[in-house]
Amino acid sequence: MGNILSQIVESKKAEVEQRRRRQSVADLQARIADLPRPRNLYAALMGLPRWQVHLIAEIKKASPSAGLLRANFDPVAIAQTYHECGASAVSVVTDETYFSGSLEHIEQVKTAMPLPVLRKDFLIDEYQVYESRAAGADAILLIAEILEPSRLMDMLILANELNLTALIEVHEADALMRFRSLVGFPLKGYSLLGINNRNLRTEVVDVGTTIRLMGMLDDDVPVVSESGITTRQDVEKLARAGVRGLLVGETLMRADDIAAKIAELFQN
Repeated sequence: MGNILSQIVESKKAEVEQRRRRQSVADLQARIADLPRPRNLYAALMGLPRWQVHLIAEIKKASPSAGLLRANFDPVAIAQTYHECGASAVSVVTDETYFSGSLEHIEQVKTAMPLPVLRKDFLIDEYQVYESRAAGADAILLIAEILEPSRLMDMLILANELNLTALIEVHEADALMRFRSLVGFPLKGYSLLGINNRNLRTEVVDVGTTIRLMGMLDDDVPVVSESGITTRQDVEKLARAGVRGLLVGETLMRADDIAAKIAELFQN
């Protein structure tokens, strides 16, 4: 793992322990018991898209590589715009230290519009799965590069028990080979494969990564392409390759007019 990713994972370990001391798993389970069933991200992406491919539109204030992305940052207003413009789901980056996010944004966004909400963070412990569900998330990101296969399996089982969809993210071929059999585990309909076009070690982005790795998959594996999608040509290329969805963040966060940018990327 690259230096920044190693730093994030180490800080996340400390953060999880701090959160666990403040609120136990039993406390989270009690909160979860009163919540309605999560919205189904898997079903949202397997249905007919509004355009040639589904859009998971991301809410992200900043990133380590790009710095501040949006000074006028209003998660609720952004989420409402995404819904009005035809997104199929919303991704919310919740890491505070490196991305200026907040777990509270999930609940705020969830009450503002009816789309499934994906918690995008560096999840390394089952505690965070409970925490995600208690916060109102409908789906979670699980990054293969920072998880051992046994831990990923445990987190997938727990996500399934909590009715959360899991987006299993890979970037490299060796990780895909190790983890592709877990898409659909333990039950089909609760997980999708995310292919990150950004190398988490070097920060280099290449949308061709998705197309290359899709050549190693069966046609029935539902794929979401993540990162580096900046042009209409990128959207069309990935749609032709057969992805189910595109997760677009920085391109939308940097846009002065988010609605116009979505139209530029997706509308015929």
